[in-house]
Amino acid sequence: MNLETNYLGLKLKNPLVPSASPLSKELDKVKRLEDAGASAIVMYSLFEEQINYESSALDHFVNMPADSYAEALSYFPEPEEYHNLKAEDYLEQIRKIKKSVDLPVIASLNGVSKGGWVEYATKMQEAGADALELNVYYIAADPAQSSAEVEQMYIDDLKAVKEVVKIPVSIKLGPYFSSFANMAKRLEEAGADGLVLFNRFYQPDIDLEKLEVSPSLELSNSFEKRLPLRWIAMLRPYLKCSLGATTGIHSAEDVIKMLMVGADATMMTSALLREGCDKIYTMLEEMKLWMSENEYDSVADLKGCMSSESVADSSAFERANYIRILQGYRSDKLG
Repeated sequence: MNLETNYLGLKLKNPLVPSASPLSKELDKVKRLEDAGASAIVMYSLFEEQINYESSALDHFVNMPADSYAEALSYFPEPEEYHNLKAEDYLEQIRKIKKSVDLPVIASLNGVSKGGWVEYATKMQEAGADALELNVYYIAADPAQSSAEVEQMYIDDLKAVKEVVKIPVSIKLGPYFSSFANMAKRLEEAGADGLVLFNRFYQPDIDLEKLEVSPSLELSNSFEKRLPLRWIAMLRPYLKCSLGATTGIHSAEDVIKMLMVGADATMMTSALLREGCDKIYTMLEEMKLWMSENEYDSVADLKGCMSSESVADSSAFERANYIRILQGYRSDKLG
């Protein structure tokens, strides 16, 4: 049984890749993921805000007047208070992981604006990262900003990173583009070695006791895979770059379905946080069993066999299924 796959030009022993999460902050967890069968690991994200904050804090301490009042010094936190924000710690973690495991390491850089944070792409490469995942997490909330401006920002960010590194670069995207297929093609033409579909935007909630907006984190469920499943199926015939599926990957069946529509790798976090690192081993064994029972000898045989390539107009195919679902649902099911 050959489970090998190629993702971002990296030869992976199987398509199961832990996505960016706190798991990669602990070296023993990374080793457990490798032992369980992970084929690569995506590092937790280094955020533009962390780099900018560290830079401003350093500038503050370097340029602080000698006669500054002690009370004023408390405005900025002491170094140990923002230790977890230090970008150098991130680079050191890449070095440690590369020395400790035999896995490709994909660094994750999360930002919006072109600037100093892009320089860290080079530092990640120098630290030993095999590839870079660019996570442009951006909510277009300004009514004066056009969709064309937002899209160009993604293109410019990608090009800026590609100019400074030689390692493969993927870009992790949300689905909120008016013409996602066009955007995907433009990113490929701008140099993206891969697209990761899709980023989950965390939705805020309101704390009724404190009367304040509070961040809310809900782990994904298997149902959520349907959005990346649909888009990978529709995009696969038109793109040559790698496609990574993320969000809703919780079982061997989820992995198999993603491969069948054309994914090159499947990425997961929620399933590992819920069930532990050994979940990867279980999924691999179940995947092998299904492939054997259904007479698939390799991942290559599976990949893309259920994409939209067999139809002339994938948008018409999608609309036909939409009509079929709505018209096929019987009102008597409502009771």
